[in-house]
Amino acid sequence: QVQLVESGGGLVQPGGSLKLSCAASISIFSNFIGWYRQAPGKQRELVASITSGGGTNYADSVKGRFTISRDNAKKIVYLSMNSLSPEDTARYYCYLQTSLIGSYWGQGTQVTVSS
Repeated sequence: QVQLVESGGGLVQPGGSLKLSCAASISIFSNFIGWYRQAPGKQRELVASITSGGGTNYADSVKGRFTISRDNAKKIVYLSMNSLSPEDTARYYCYLQTSLIGSYWGQGTQVTVSS
């Protein structure tokens, strides 16, 4: 059973920073990984992604503020978030797409930006 465990969420003031982690139970070396978020009443959206080759992609709303990175040895993917605003409030999910055994979601971690 593949497991993805997100951590690092919490309550932060506007303008603050958080760093989310997604720990995988399998190797992430050759897989696509994305961070998604879902706010109440809204659809889940892709925030950032990183390919097996290290290529990254970001939603326009987070470009220049968020950075996705991966530590293949530790099997962890990070999402560094800076200059957070209330509009970033959502539950953040890690998504792993493999070529052989399917795709998986984590349980999510809540990020709340509020003063």
